[in-house]
Amino acid sequence: MTVLLIVLIPLLGALLPALLSARSRTACAWGAAVPAAAALALTLYDSPRVFHGATLRAAWDWLPAMHLRLSFMLDGLGFLFAVLILGIGLLVILYARYYLSAQEAFGRFYALLLLFMGAMLGLVLSDNVLLLVVFWELTSLVSFLLIGYWYHLPEARRGARMALTVTGLGGLALLAGLLLLGHIAGSFELSVILQSGPAVRASPLYPAALLLIVLGALTKSAQFPFHFWLPSAMTAPTPVSAYLHSATMVKAGVFLLARLFPVLSGTDAWLFLVGGAGLATLLFGAYTALFKHDLKGLLAYSTISHLGLITLLFGMGTPLAAVAGVFHIINHAIFKASLFMAAGIIDHEAGTRDMRKLNGMWKYMPHTAALAMVAAAAMAGVPLLNGFLSKEMFFSETLTLHRLGQWQWLLPTVATLAGIFSVAYSVRFIHDVFFNGEPVDLPRIPHEPPRYMKVPVEVLVALCLLVGIVPNITVAPLLRTAAASTVGGALPYYSLGIWHGFNLPLVMSTLALAGGIAIYAGRHRLFGLHTRLLPRLDGAGVFAAMIDALAAGSGYLMQRLHNGSLQRYLATLLVVVLGAGAVALWGNHVQLLPAAGTRNPPTPMDAVSLSGTAVLALAAAAVVRLHHRRLTAVIILGVVGLVVALGFARLSAPDLALTQLAVEVVTLILMLLALYFLPQSTPRESSTPRRLRDATLALLSGLGAAALTWAMMAVPHHSISRFYLDHSLSGGGGRNVVNVILVDFRGFDTLGEITVLGIAALGVFALLSGLSVARSDAAEGGRKWSGDRHPPMLAVVTQLLLPLALMVSLYLLLRGHNQPGGGFVAGLVTAIALILQHLASGTRWAERRLPLGHRPVLGIGLLIATATAMASWLFGAPLLTSTHGHLHLPLIGDVELASAMVFDLGVYLTVVGAVMLILARLGAVSSDDGASSRTEDPLWKR
Repeated sequence: MTVLLIVLIPLLGALLPALLSARSRTACAWGAAVPAAAALALTLYDSPRVFHGATLRAAWDWLPAMHLRLSFMLDGLGFLFAVLILGIGLLVILYARYYLSAQEAFGRFYALLLLFMGAMLGLVLSDNVLLLVVFWELTSLVSFLLIGYWYHLPEARRGARMALTVTGLGGLALLAGLLLLGHIAGSFELSVILQSGPAVRASPLYPAALLLIVLGALTKSAQFPFHFWLPSAMTAPTPVSAYLHSATMVKAGVFLLARLFPVLSGTDAWLFLVGGAGLATLLFGAYTALFKHDLKGLLAYSTISHLGLITLLFGMGTPLAAVAGVFHIINHAIFKASLFMAAGIIDHEAGTRDMRKLNGMWKYMPHTAALAMVAAAAMAGVPLLNGFLSKEMFFSETLTLHRLGQWQWLLPTVATLAGIFSVAYSVRFIHDVFFNGEPVDLPRIPHEPPRYMKVPVEVLVALCLLVGIVPNITVAPLLRTAAASTVGGALPYYSLGIWHGFNLPLVMSTLALAGGIAIYAGRHRLFGLHTRLLPRLDGAGVFAAMIDALAAGSGYLMQRLHNGSLQRYLATLLVVVLGAGAVALWGNHVQLLPAAGTRNPPTPMDAVSLSGTAVLALAAAAVVRLHHRRLTAVIILGVVGLVVALGFARLSAPDLALTQLAVEVVTLILMLLALYFLPQSTPRESSTPRRLRDATLALLSGLGAAALTWAMMAVPHHSISRFYLDHSLSGGGGRNVVNVILVDFRGFDTLGEITVLGIAALGVFALLSGLSVARSDAAEGGRKWSGDRHPPMLAVVTQLLLPLALMVSLYLLLRGHNQPGGGFVAGLVTAIALILQHLASGTRWAERRLPLGHRPVLGIGLLIATATAMASWLFGAPLLTSTHGHLHLPLIGDVELASAMVFDLGVYLTVVGAVMLILARLGAVSSDDGASSRTEDPLWKR
């Protein structure tokens, strides 16, 4: 349970700063810090057991049939990332309190930050790969909102869209890869998958699964060629950059590589795919960072380079390289978070991030300069700082990889070259910003920031020093525990000592330091060569060009297909359906006329059924023939619906009949509301060839539907209806099989459907709000509008009918579990009764007498249905598990109760809210005909 609380506390705690937003930014900061600190305390509380090799687990069945469980585990690797996420998150919360101005929306910022924190914790602590994908996508969505926090800036919106597009596409690839991985391992539980390494690597599906998973990891961690979204995301506030790009967002990809290292590593495909991407990114990012003039741009490309270093270490596939990769994850998170915060302080106080203007900052902010210089030295790999230790391990590992054959020299050479550029851009960060003369045209005179704004940087810089000087005391237990979970077995020997004697890795480090300083000394010539010789390949520009090309192609396609003709849309749809149906029937050799003796006997046709069929056919034909006369067509269409309802009743389906009748009334009202704004009749626009086309498509569609129906009903088949008939009462506690299926056996479908209904209703509400539509001329087609806005007879009768209709709907709701009825039809009856009040007395009159608006009713219904579905978790049962029993009441006797009836109440309220929201809003659409008497309340008052 503790593991679940670590994830839930930040997610639920996101409400706290939002509620405190009206008070002060300090209150918001405390509201964000308390949940983060509580989750960190819970994590550290379990540290002794984790450090002794225990793996803490918590699991609940969610959708067992789909192998989806709410299962979490806290092992060494998860503990490491949880501590980084929560620890650096707390420092970012404090830093943001002073970085953001008092005019910013602090409640929204801290709420999003906690949501992102919870999503990252769910990702790193998931024990089910499908649950991991859910949190993976949640991090992409929340990071989109964080990167675009300053949504008034076009570049912020552009960067947010780019990040979401790239990581979202990678997430789709990851989902496919993890589905393949779970299929190979026979389970989607990580605890099972991690024990299935040999079987996974021996599977013929391994290359495909590996490629898809690695694509997801590379896009998330901004690896070449998907690196371009990270620099574009630097338009976010610096607290967001410090958090997302040091310990969380970009670390998700390398976390995935570390988590699946025991399963996927050890093959040539892993080496060349993961290692190759890491090697290219390491060198490319280090080289590009040197030429960036924007302070955060330099840090962004250095982040890309260091992530490439980590990816390369995991790509080598050796246990010791994995240990080095985990170590550099820790070190990079520490020094990069401090560097981003220091850059934010400089931008905050000087008003610019352009290093061509930022000179001599040592004079104005020496304390901040000292902190930033130590962090930059750690990034460069200077001895006695944490970055030096992990970079030494990296250099050492590049010398021991013998699988490259005659190209073995390439890896240490590229590593040393990347180290040289790393030192060069670190020296440029230090010298160009804090020395190098005087500042140039700064927007404001810089000075030291508020005291507590520097505290997070001080804490992180102190860690850089402590880990670099006394690693065996500060970081060794954490590294050992996390690395053991990563390699999935015994750890190889490694040493965290500061001095290992004169050896080749030390030579490589010395070359990197000396070469970096030399390159910076000759930077002016190098900048000139870079500008003249190398083409300007901008990944973001290529991406934008691809998006533009896609948009242009889509526009061309839309012009060809989407020309405003509903007839063309319907004809295209029917052609596609007919073609797909023909291919399916032909390819599967479906026999429309089964052999004698294998056919189901036909149902005898009686006179009543034959008469109903004839009326249905004639009414449908009349609608087609008279569709130009809109009001007449609507009335005849109601006849079609009535005959269909009678057919359901004839076939012993009273639930369907009741629902059909209610839907017909609602549909009729909806069409009449729409007809108010349309002419009474439509002109004949279709030419003779088009009518022939439409008739042909209609004939083929009818024949196809008839053939498919015949093929399905003529051949004997095994029905699942007997299962529901046998278990409706015993399993669902109800005799009405249809209702029990909807609220119990297939409750998940119903929950999804009412959610979609609610979303659609809100969409209609948003589209119609404030809409002004010109109604048709009253004289057109002879239409006359009544001058009596509120006919007394209609108003009196509807007010008398309202309590009766509500009583009938309540009766249908309560009896629905055992007799025809249920929440859906009861909701429709209630909605019809309320709509009649709007029609008779006007929208404003009716709304003044409603204690709640329609949107709260919709929301309450969804909450009740969702809460009922989730209540089973409290009793250790899967989602939507229902219970039922009998209650004995005096004088009344036994009363049967079922939890599904509460779920049905949620369905009822959702339907009422959705239907009323749509119809009432459509009825309140204003008209721009200029008549004040009509624009106030265009339809309800007529």
